[in-house]
Parts: sequence; structure tokens; C-alpha cells
Amino acid sequence: MFNGQTLAVVLPTYNEKDSIAECIRGFEAIPEVDEIIVVNNNAAEGTSEEVAKTGAREVIETTQGYGAAIKRGLREADTDLVAVCEPDGTFDPADLRKLLAFLPECDLVVGSRTVQSFIWDGSNMGWFLRWGNWAVAKGIEVSYNSAYLSDVGCTFRVMTRRHKDYVLERATLDGSAFGLEMLLIGVMSGQKYVQVPVNYLPRVGVSSVTGDFKKTLDLGFEMMGLAAKMRVNRNKIRAGRVDR
Repeated sequence: MFNGQTLAVVLPTYNEKDSIAECIRGFEAIPEVDEIIVVNNNAAEGTSEEVAKTGAREVIETTQGYGAAIKRGLREADTDLVAVCEPDGTFDPADLRKLLAFLPECDLVVGSRTVQSFIWDGSNMGWFLRWGNWAVAKGIEVSYNSAYLSDVGCTFRVMTRRHKDYVLERATLDGSAFGLEMLLIGVMSGQKYVQVPVNYLPRVGVSSVTGDFKKTLDLGFEMMGLAAKMRVNRNKIRAGRVDR
């Protein structure tokens, strides 16, 4: 519990069998965390057995996709606060406290992986990913007149129940671009948000998206198109009039 508010951590998993148990234990060691929800999104064989070694609650989401998994986790979380993180070893669970520190003033706190001093040797944050994220973030800053942004692809974030409900009422994507959709919904919401640097560590195993240059490039173009489309439709999105 944090400041009298209950807190759940949502961990979507697909290809993190070798890292998920350690990630869960990292969050279990944080007293503020009340519940850990693992969303098994057609995950690698053996993932459920690894989760069963911990105190996390596992739910199954058969609709494939990063967005589908996170939305299921958000719906499952019946707490005042919800954190989302990837259990692939790239994030340090202890950084959750950095994000929580801003919640008395904000409804959404998002991590950033692009601050050089927090990028660990061996992490998958080469010049293309780092500067690509930064460029899209700066484009959003200008076109949306947003607060400071430096990363549009960081999963690690924490939000209030009010913001979670706002996102679920407006989110439409099931795939990898959902992270940006969720961020842009926050930018347009009128609720207070802030981005905070977090440690970015080497991944355990290979990502199904950023481990492939072509998939990374395709996702980058998809995200730029999404940012432009949501900017045009911002009034409809704010009003909750979205096409699913």
C-alpha cells in the first residue's frame, strides 16, 4: 500500500519464461505492492510453472498482442493504483518507488529509457532506438503541446484508478503500438502526468519486436502514423467516441 492506496503491478508476458520469476520476486520485495498480476498472452511453454513458484496471480489472455495483454491486466486490477512493467529483465522493480513519488501530484507517471546515464551496457538501446524514440517524442511535444517527453515506448508506468478507467474507455489497439496509444490518451486527457528516467538493463532473451530491425522500423512508422491520426481525432477521443 502506498499513502493509504492499494497498488497492483501488471506484468504482460509472451517470451519471458527465463526472467519472469526474478522480476516478480523483485516486485514482491517492495512493501508498497499489494498484488502482482501476470497476464499470460500465449506465453512460452514453462511460463506458468515459473509464475507458480511466486505469489503472483496469473490470468490467461488468448487475444494475441501487447495491448490486449495490458488491457486485460488493467481490467483485472481492482486497486487504487496500477503499475505496468515488462518482466524481461530490462527494468529494475526498485524504480517503482521513483514513479510512485510523483503520484500525489499526478494521475500518470511514465518511465523514460533514453537518458544516457541510466542506460546500462548491453541493453537494447542503440542509437537507432534511442534517437528514434526521442524524435517521435519531440514531435508529439510540438504537435500536442505536451509536457516534456523523451521516450514513447517505455512500458514501465504507474497510474491512478481514475486514469486507468479513462484509458480503458478509449483504447482500441491490441498490438505493439498500444504503449503509444496509452501514452497519447494520457497526454490528451487533461490529467497531470510526468515522465521520469528509469534504469534500462540488458534483456533476458530476445524481444519478439525490438530484436528484429525490420519489425522495429515498421513499428516506428506505425507509431508515427498513430500519433498523427490521434491528433486529428483528439476531440472524439477525449469524448470517448472511439471506433473499436
